[in-house]
Amino acid sequence: MFFTKPLNIRLVSNLMTILKNGSNAPALHTPVMLSEVISYLNPQPGQTVLDMTFGAGGHTEAILQSTPDVKIFALDRDSVAFHHATELKKQYSTQLFPMLGRFSEVVDNLKNFNVNNVDGILFDLGCSSMMFDDPTRGFSISQDGPLDMRMDGNRFPDQPSAADVIQYIEEEDLEKILKVYGEEKQAKKLARAIIEARYMFKSLRTTSELSSLVATVLNNELRLDKLSRPTHVATKTFQALRIFVNNEMNELNRGLEIAHDLLKPGGNLVVLTFHSLEDRIVKRHMVGIDMDEPITNTLSQKYRNPGKVHTQDELDEIFTKKWNVITKHILSPSEVEVEQNPRSRSAKLRCASKNQI
Repeated sequence: MFFTKPLNIRLVSNLMTILKNGSNAPALHTPVMLSEVISYLNPQPGQTVLDMTFGAGGHTEAILQSTPDVKIFALDRDSVAFHHATELKKQYSTQLFPMLGRFSEVVDNLKNFNVNNVDGILFDLGCSSMMFDDPTRGFSISQDGPLDMRMDGNRFPDQPSAADVIQYIEEEDLEKILKVYGEEKQAKKLARAIIEARYMFKSLRTTSELSSLVATVLNNELRLDKLSRPTHVATKTFQALRIFVNNEMNELNRGLEIAHDLLKPGGNLVVLTFHSLEDRIVKRHMVGIDMDEPITNTLSQKYRNPGKVHTQDELDEIFTKKWNVITKHILSPSEVEVEQNPRSRSAKLRCASKNQI
């Protein structure tokens, strides 16, 4: 594991003690890479921090406990998480400000508080443990429930669920979703089987029905996670549908654009990702590569045009970086943390500070 900044071991110990003993609320979630997040976000007394993914509030509560007079604006698209944030606000009435919405809605939320910029921003991406643990939300393979997967719940009644997508999508589009969002090698085979099941009037309205179909099609193929433990063959299928249903990649791209606009120069952006699709988007933003251009292009390749003479303003824009990358290498959780919290095994942390432009 690589670090470009030393961790405050005493702070880490104190934070873990606080989260275990300092709150009256039952523990809903173990925050991933807590010490690294606090160290790189580096909140200071009196500053304003934006938590774009409140979830169960583990990172936010640790910041509130460790940093006097800090103000945190906590966003989440999940109404259950928003409820937890409003409960936590009872303990921090002048410091915590819950907001319900997607990344793309954060600016409008902040306008309600007359906030135009912040000192630090945190993204803890992916699906929260609360969603996985509630079978009625439809995210879990191990527990049967309706095939829903909408992170917004019923906030947008017209938003299609995962079951709706399977019911009406074309085979070619489904294959593309499984291949791109799930990185599923058997995408074509699975898409064909799902469409055939639909034509045979086979019900695919619950998580167990879909996971059983995938297992049958793939003949219970043995797959291992990063801890070399057996994992369900439908894991990538569920990931792909969840990302599509919630428009996660487009929301992340927009959220990172907004984060740069909201951060004060010198402010830190800390992002936790849990799969390669998320990490690629974050990396491209931090190093300044457009989403639709090859990552291997050099500046000379990108702007080579014999018929154009660039102005000084255009040259300044080309060579001005939006972000100063602080973590030169991806940070991963320690072996001890992975052993204690297996859900952290896929986590990757990146941090960058906003440059003066």
